[in-house]
Amino acid sequence: MLSPAHPLRIVHCFRSPVGGIFRHVRDLTVAQVAAGHKVGIVCDSTTGGEFEERLFDAMRGMLALGIHRTPMQRHIGPGDIAAAWRTFRIIKELQPNVIHGHGAKGGVYARLFGSLLRVFRSRVARLYSPHGGSLHYDEGTATGKVFFLLERKMGSFTDHLLFVSDYEQRAYRKKVGEPPIPNALVYNGLHEQEFVPVPANSEAADFLYIGMMRDLKGPDLFINALASVERRTGRAVTAEMVGAGDDLPHYRKQAAALGLGERVRFRPPMPAREAFALGRTIVVPSRAEAMPYIVLEALAAGKPMVATAVGGIPEIFGGQSPALVTPDVEDLGGKMAAALLEPEAYASLMPSRQELRARFGAAVMAARIEEAYRKMLRVAA
Repeated sequence: MLSPAHPLRIVHCFRSPVGGIFRHVRDLTVAQVAAGHKVGIVCDSTTGGEFEERLFDAMRGMLALGIHRTPMQRHIGPGDIAAAWRTFRIIKELQPNVIHGHGAKGGVYARLFGSLLRVFRSRVARLYSPHGGSLHYDEGTATGKVFFLLERKMGSFTDHLLFVSDYEQRAYRKKVGEPPIPNALVYNGLHEQEFVPVPANSEAADFLYIGMMRDLKGPDLFINALASVERRTGRAVTAEMVGAGDDLPHYRKQAAALGLGERVRFRPPMPAREAFALGRTIVVPSRAEAMPYIVLEALAAGKPMVATAVGGIPEIFGGQSPALVTPDVEDLGGKMAAALLEPEAYASLMPSRQELRARFGAAVMAARIEEAYRKMLRVAA
């Protein structure tokens, strides 16, 4: 049996090294390495860009088990067989005693491969954090039914479920069923330096969108809402949109078609706190979320925000917060107009940074997750 002081060999497996999942894994690895554990990452090699490569470069020297990237498909298909075999060989060579899967694809790989390692008499704890993932699907659709059936079947290969929001935990119970295995809610956490305010720079735009360029995150809603704000206020507005994704050309065309092309600037991914200085009010227009880091980071940095009441976002603001809107253009545009016309009054609606610090700490997150790891290893002994 591993003692509480015995270092663990931890492998984090996930598909796409972008967005909140990648941020979550980075935070965990930093805390786990600081605690003396040997940590490695296995993820897709076909997603991410220069920004993500710089983040990987900053981590390489600290990860005793290394960073291993191999092609992984987003959707289920014939290529999964070859991708799965490559990934399994990598993980088997790393000899982990903890495999933590993140997101739908990473969760399947981690749990299946952890189970295969047990066949080879390795003692491995298999943990899964959905991070939204397949839970975003509608359970009434054929696709949703397939994914939720798969999730139920995968329960037999899972030792512990870790949810990042109460919303995610409730969605799992509703769509997949009551988990027959241990599970816990562990919020994403922020580091102390992230609570230092980031003021807008002298040339800051009225509004800032920062995130992946895909419809699930609502860039199209944001652009249409900018036009709505102009109609409501009679003022020309400016915006910065920071992020990357396959749908980026579509959003550029959308902004141009609405006559906003010169007032909406598109920028590649950059560190969140660097981006925060580019806008006065941050807008999170997502159609679906789990527990988005960008909301936590922006509020900790003292930025006023308009956000949709989806996923775990109301757990951050409080369910009755007047800063929350539905993912609807007119609702979004109305709230953005209010933030533009009365910035001081709107800023007063944000939750306090003291409250956020007490509820969303990186150290607390890492400690609770390590507790789950060790508990499952004791069970597997």
